[in-house]
Amino acid sequence: MGHDKLHFEIPAKTRKWCFGLMGLGVLSAIVGGVADETHGQYWWAVLLICGFFFLAVSLGALFFYALQYAAEVAWTAQIKRVFEAMFSFIPIGLAVILVVLLAGQFHVHHIYHWMDSSVYDINSPNYDKLIADKAVFFGAFFWVRIAIYVAGFVLFARAFRKWSLQEDESPSTELHLKQYRRGALFLVYFAVFSTTIAWDVLMSIDTHWFSTMYSWYIFSGMWVTCMIFATLLIIWLKGKGYFTKVNDSHVHDMGKWMFAISMLWSYLWFCQFMLIWYSDIPEEVTYFKTRYDNYMGLMWGVFFANFAIPFYVLIARDAKRNIKFLQRVGAIIFVTHFLDIWMAVVPGTNHGHEFGHHPGFGKSLLHWGWTFGMFLGFLGLFIFIVLRTLSKAKLVPVNHPYLNESENHHI
Repeated sequence: MGHDKLHFEIPAKTRKWCFGLMGLGVLSAIVGGVADETHGQYWWAVLLICGFFFLAVSLGALFFYALQYAAEVAWTAQIKRVFEAMFSFIPIGLAVILVVLLAGQFHVHHIYHWMDSSVYDINSPNYDKLIADKAVFFGAFFWVRIAIYVAGFVLFARAFRKWSLQEDESPSTELHLKQYRRGALFLVYFAVFSTTIAWDVLMSIDTHWFSTMYSWYIFSGMWVTCMIFATLLIIWLKGKGYFTKVNDSHVHDMGKWMFAISMLWSYLWFCQFMLIWYSDIPEEVTYFKTRYDNYMGLMWGVFFANFAIPFYVLIARDAKRNIKFLQRVGAIIFVTHFLDIWMAVVPGTNHGHEFGHHPGFGKSLLHWGWTFGMFLGFLGLFIFIVLRTLSKAKLVPVNHPYLNESENHHI
């Protein structure tokens, strides 16, 4: 094979860092639970943000993995195990989302206003005709969709991993063709349910508002954060003596994905904002007015960080081959996309039935302290799950039919 290291082992220092971050996350969650003056509303919002953000990274990996098979892409063959490791987090991410949704259904928090049964009762002072008209969508059918997400994403992820490992032991063109066919099938599944999961988990928080561009905007965030994490992980692994046949052309291609999808996200974000601002229809502008009035600096800061930094730093060809540029830009974009999900969730949760509107909701230094503490805890857990999965199989798929072409990739 010519690879120096075919089996990955988690370095002891890295393992300690992962557990340290997880410990910080647990401590931050405890502090947040005690210090949250919003009756737990903000604490549950942060749990939702962290869970959805890392679920999105892993779903992005599953999508990109299936795309490589459906499009018969060769250059990613030797790094496919990185994406397999990333989508191994999907069950954990879905479990966190499920816990938040069930807690809302049993009125532990009021993130989802449509979960309050009184809004459907025409005789109740809380009756809301707009929500009541969507009773079928938010009723049992909602939980059917959640079950479809859990079953579908988990089953596809496990099947792809199973076939990949079987190919290591028993070379078979049929296994490759099976993944090719299932990859195309998954892309159809993903096109539908990546859209509806964005509606159900995030957009339904702002129940009186909807956008036809919203799911594309969330999807682009999934994709770019996936590519960022994969790029940073591959660079780190190369530094540890793995992936010796990953060359500048592979790094360049990963950098191109980071740059291109950052521009896609920026385009979708701005188009959604600009069209709503220009039309100035009250039921549409409410989404951005809430964010503009209470979090204007953060709203524009997240947009310009995710647009301007990759645009001006990564637009040049040589910059996409510069490891230091990719590491620094990638780290910044990764964190600011977490803040983007924060902006998608928090403003809409700042109107709970028990505490009304809090102008300082999520703004204090204490809030930000344990918010980022929980984010780091999830990051530590995510990294550990990914690295543990990497250590359970050969790092390079030795019998992939396109492996030789991948190792000789040059642009």
